[in-house]
Amino acid sequence: MAKHLFSSESVTKGHPDKICDQISDAVLDAIMAQDPQGRVACETCCTTGMVLIMGEISTSAQIDIPSIARKVICDIGYDSAEKGFDGNTCAIITSIDKQSSDIAMGVDASFELKGGDEDKYNLNGAGDQGMMFGFACDETPELMPMPISLAHKLALKLTEERENGNLGYLRADGKTQVTVEYDDDKVVRIDAIVISSQHSADVELDKIREDIIANVIKPTINADLIDENTKIYVNPTGRFVTGGPQGDSGLTGRKIIVDTYGGYSRHGGGAFSGKDPTKVDRSAAYMCRYIAKNIVAAELAKKCEIQLAYAIGVAHPVSVMVDTFGTGKASDAELAEAVKKVFDLRPAAIIDNLNLRRPIYQQTAAYGHMGRVDVDLPWEKTDKVDELKALVK
Repeated sequence: MAKHLFSSESVTKGHPDKICDQISDAVLDAIMAQDPQGRVACETCCTTGMVLIMGEISTSAQIDIPSIARKVICDIGYDSAEKGFDGNTCAIITSIDKQSSDIAMGVDASFELKGGDEDKYNLNGAGDQGMMFGFACDETPELMPMPISLAHKLALKLTEERENGNLGYLRADGKTQVTVEYDDDKVVRIDAIVISSQHSADVELDKIREDIIANVIKPTINADLIDENTKIYVNPTGRFVTGGPQGDSGLTGRKIIVDTYGGYSRHGGGAFSGKDPTKVDRSAAYMCRYIAKNIVAAELAKKCEIQLAYAIGVAHPVSVMVDTFGTGKASDAELAEAVKKVFDLRPAAIIDNLNLRRPIYQQTAAYGHMGRVDVDLPWEKTDKVDELKALVK
């Protein structure tokens, strides 16, 4: 491909949608800590002065959902009325039912188990139909596309500078965006950087721009990627005082592209947050990333996309696809066969092999689920490289 531009965005943990993702995953974590077999589908929405937490949950755990939500909101930084939202005093409404018995029936006993195949990983069927994608490429050390990698790093740095007091006038809501220029699929430069951050009313735009360039952009972006033609936009509307749930409503699962690959790879459409690992929207998407990353780490391809698809109540995937975009050292069909030999793709096996029945999810609910280097996530390991290499000559 000739020269072209590609952009990806990220958001900070104070963005309204991300507040909701974090509350939903905090509820999931609290349940996983007490009841690893709990079934959780927890959705959250927020607006000015109010949070609604709803969903289908079947568990033996005893948790205080309003207290969990208030702690998440205050920890994010919305802890006083002057910031536009206060976790201590906002209304918390809950509407929780049990998981549908029709869904539970397919998860509790798979199609294969009912057919007499009593392998332990046929115990559970997929919690829903659907397709999931995973991706990896060699553009960054964490094997992620450069645009989303840099957008996440800027969002993390923006939050760090707010929380450590260096830029104490900033508030929790913020967004970042990076446009990368490619030449023949190689990163050559950064064409544009956009950062918008909520702030107190008493600070001038010139100071915000100067501080964010000096304290956020320069320490984060390699100077070799920025040139005299790189465009930098900081709070381009000129004012961002009203933010968070006061500025815009939030909803769980509305940042699925931020959560994954920034649009660089395809997406199956399913959100992650608030879902226990029997939901293949989450667990199989993590497995897809795990597979793709191991293929690229094994240098069997420069970029790799994996698709898995499932039928509700059936343990084995109905399809497995590998696409290396012409960069593979073997054919995509050969790689797909190797994948099926190295990785057990049944939901119960994914849950077991990635150790997903534990409280690890709130930490994924902001700054991306894939390519994280600041937290230890099992789907980011590259421990299948040797097995793949042995099968693909």
